[in-house]
Amino acid sequence: MSEKPVDLEGDLPPTGVFDAPETEEVTTSRVSCDGGMTHPRVWLQIPEERGWVECGYCDKRFVLKDGADGH
Repeated sequence: MSEKPVDLEGDLPPTGVFDAPETEEVTTSRVSCDGGMTHPRVWLQIPEERGWVECGYCDKRFVLKDGADGH
């Protein structure tokens, strides 16, 4: 899996004031990212207990929508 190590506890970490990563709400726990063709396509798995994952290349954040079954 290609993701940065993060603290799994609590809500989403702050993204900072400047250069906040793009965030996309998704309905499935397996997502792909190619950074708008700026990096190789990678597949990411959103952990059920966390509900989000970030791309290790471009920092795009994928957040599982409330009520989504994750499959």
